[in-house]
Amino acid sequence: MISTEHILPTLVDVFPAFAPDSESVDLPYVILGEFASFVIDIYEAGDETELRKAVELIEFLHTDGDSFVREAATIGLLEGIQNSWLTRGAIPQGFEDSLLPESRVWWDSLNGFWSRIIPHVGADLQK
Repeated sequence: MISTEHILPTLVDVFPAFAPDSESVDLPYVILGEFASFVIDIYEAGDETELRKAVELIEFLHTDGDSFVREAATIGLLEGIQNSWLTRGAIPQGFEDSLLPESRVWWDSLNGFWSRIIPHVGADLQK
């Protein structure tokens, strides 16, 4: 199970070119926000191999992370991707279709929250 202190080493292990701001190395949400921009750059470059690695890593954080890491993968990373796209004035056409099952569930839950369909992320997943 991946824990908070393993987020950055995991990201860098898969993507050695990813280098977060040295000021943020102890701030997981900031690191994941920076990684969100990195993922968008990969998507916009049209590099299918690197995109597949990115979505597999996002899925890994959701499936193999501890509770903090899973939440950060949704709120820090997926929401960061959505917000970064809005900031860039673009819509992530098709990106969500590349997500793997668990990540897609949380992506859709984020959309439900921001569309005011559910009161908080994950409310649609509670039993």
